[in-house]
Amino acid sequence: MNDRYDAGYGGDAYELVGYDEYGQPVYRQVPPQQPAQQPYDPYGQQGYGYDPYATGTQPVQQPYDPYGTGQQPSVPAHESYEGYDPYGRTATSGQQPRVAEQTAYIPQQAGPVEEPPREGRQDRDGREHGDDRDYRTEQFAFVEEPDVESEDVIDWLKFTENRTERREEARRRARTRLIGLVVVLALVAAGGVGYLWYAGKLPGLSSADQGTGGATTAAAQKRDVVVVHLHDTKKGGTSTALLVDNATTKQGTTVLLPNALALTGDDGTTTLAKSVDDDGSSGTREALDTVLGTSIQGTWRLDTPYLQNLVDLVGNIEVDTNTDVPDPKAEKKGEAPLVNKGEGQTLSGKTAVAYATYRAPGEAQSAQLERFGQVMQGVLRKMSSDAQAATTTVQTLAQILDPSLTDKDLGTFLAGLSDLAKSGDYKTAALPVQEDGTLSEQAGDSVVKDVLGGTAKSPDQDAALRVSVRNATGVKDNTEKARVVLLNGGFTFLDGGTASSSAATSQVLYAEAADKENAVEVAKTLGLSEEAVAKGETTSNAGVSVVLGQDYEPSAG
Repeated sequence: MNDRYDAGYGGDAYELVGYDEYGQPVYRQVPPQQPAQQPYDPYGQQGYGYDPYATGTQPVQQPYDPYGTGQQPSVPAHESYEGYDPYGRTATSGQQPRVAEQTAYIPQQAGPVEEPPREGRQDRDGREHGDDRDYRTEQFAFVEEPDVESEDVIDWLKFTENRTERREEARRRARTRLIGLVVVLALVAAGGVGYLWYAGKLPGLSSADQGTGGATTAAAQKRDVVVVHLHDTKKGGTSTALLVDNATTKQGTTVLLPNALALTGDDGTTTLAKSVDDDGSSGTREALDTVLGTSIQGTWRLDTPYLQNLVDLVGNIEVDTNTDVPDPKAEKKGEAPLVNKGEGQTLSGKTAVAYATYRAPGEAQSAQLERFGQVMQGVLRKMSSDAQAATTTVQTLAQILDPSLTDKDLGTFLAGLSDLAKSGDYKTAALPVQEDGTLSEQAGDSVVKDVLGGTAKSPDQDAALRVSVRNATGVKDNTEKARVVLLNGGFTFLDGGTASSSAATSQVLYAEAADKENAVEVAKTLGLSEEAVAKGETTSNAGVSVVLGQDYEPSAG
């Protein structure tokens, strides 16, 4: 049982110590004679043997292979065992459990290569290397297999990011809209305040709050004024009106001027009708500026054939007629009139001219003038509000205009009035005059000041002072005598009419302190005493107003 076994080739001696449970012989190495010395291995080859009584593996000398084939020498026949497995497994169909503490190896065979410690290995120089364990592919199966849930996570992240971006974009749009709304409201508010300021409707800035008086405020307003003369080419005669566009109050007005209106010409007092026939457009316009104290930009001569063409061009007009106009071609009485009385009557060019020029027997000229104003307002309502289109209409008439008024100027002016007439901001007013053609002090001032903004103009350095004379002596001829004296003295005479009752004393009134010396000079020219000079109200178109009383003596002038 203690037979020794020599491995041969000068190797260590082994002795049989018994058999394992499988009948395999178990050997152990005979301790060397000198344990302190390690046997010399000329080839530097070491192997591993199994010590059943030791806790670890001892190095053993590997058998020499003279041919370098790397093959292990076969185990002797007497040491072989059928079904032997060098790792302790039987040749049965199933693998048996392995008993590590009872396993022994034949010395000639190299034991199974055990794995080095996991912490690392050292080379011959003592340097450690990293862990080079042999990892199996199946341990990393998760790398090869796609993770289905990862796509869901990515999709969720994308959804969350897109939703956040949409929210931020919605917030940005909301902020932009809010800022835009604030800007629009600010502009609207500023525009409203600017309009109220421009129109003089702001509290504290209007004419009523300023206390400066309506005349001053009216005079400061911006107006465009054109005078239109309607010439009846068949029956003769003229009709005159002022077309006023007040840009400040956004109000349009037709001011009807009676033919009996007294004007001052080069040779003295005249009437409007006579001035139109004798002095023409330029002279009449200047005379109207003198009497009314306004500024007329141009004259529009409108003969009845042109009025007929104008109504036809705008496509007929509608007028609330106040009378029947008989047909001049009717052979018998009682036939249907050319124009019927009634509201909303449609007038063509022919019937519009007949209605505008009709004056019944014994009827005042103011009635005919009113019909002319109705036709003019009806034309303005049908005129285009576009300046270019209105200009084309004027050019289509092919009429000869006054040099002071071009086709473009008239078209633009009529387009502005058309806009006011369509919006209802248009009216017609008659200038009231007395029987002698002079302006009524109260009624005249209401139209002259409020509508036309007329006031007594400060005369130029070389301009003659305008003096209005009202006869209260009871003698009609005294007016003409005073006119001659004033014209010879270098003053402009304005006929103020005849007073309804006589006055005992004469008065020479001035409104401005600068006109006091002029008033004194007028009194001397008329032969009146300086005591008659006083500060007071004057007519709107004169610098000095004179009331001739019974103390006036023409021969003294």
